[in-house]
Amino acid sequence: MPTNGQGNDYARSLSLLWGSQTVPGRSGLTVQKIVSAGMEMADENGIEQLSMRKVAERLGVGAMSLYTYVPSKSELLDLMLDKAQADLYDSGGDIRGACGGEWSEAIRYIAKTNWELYRKHPWIVDLSGRRPVMGPHVLLKYELELCALDGIGLSDIEMDSTLSLLLMHVESCARLQFSMKRTEASSELNDNEWWLELSPVLDNITDWSRFPVSSRVGNAAGEMHQSAYSPEHAYLFGLERIIAGTAALIGKAT
Repeated sequence: MPTNGQGNDYARSLSLLWGSQTVPGRSGLTVQKIVSAGMEMADENGIEQLSMRKVAERLGVGAMSLYTYVPSKSELLDLMLDKAQADLYDSGGDIRGACGGEWSEAIRYIAKTNWELYRKHPWIVDLSGRRPVMGPHVLLKYELELCALDGIGLSDIEMDSTLSLLLMHVESCARLQFSMKRTEASSELNDNEWWLELSPVLDNITDWSRFPVSSRVGNAAGEMHQSAYSPEHAYLFGLERIIAGTAALIGKAT
């Protein structure tokens, strides 16, 4: 049986993604209940702490009873990722129409929706690099987001590339934000506290006159962000550059 390199097989994964998830077995369990429990636990503690045994404990059943419904953690993650992307947009699905017909506003709305998705389910960034989950909610999300760019003057390849660039930008900024939060939690120091400890030592061993531009720019950025980095600022700044680049691309084609 061909596998997707993640410990599960395509046929079984697709069957679970596209099949009924609400039909209960003799124990009263359903795929939907298992997926919901997995998402709750991932939201609380991340996917590294997630296991089939812990999901079973959350549901009050034996671990072996889960495997009748979901054969492994890998399939569970596929199901969780697909479910997380359900109902992100209104049922009508016309993103650009909901944004007054403006493609630039549609891009901002898509970016904000995905940014909020990562804030709600930060564990999604840890699944980056997995092969695409070809579930109904993932595919519908892709369809609706592409439709927001359809007919604005981009070729099919340009539409896909623009959307991919946008989503990768949002994901990278979200990943940095969550990485910074984890660092703060593990170090028990926020960025200001860290800098207050580091700065005197650094000043004693560094000749800042060797780095005049980076000193000036770094001080200005640090004062503005009150941090070494601001993922949210980078997200918003990059978003506007993507919109400007898309406008230039459309203009070049006309």
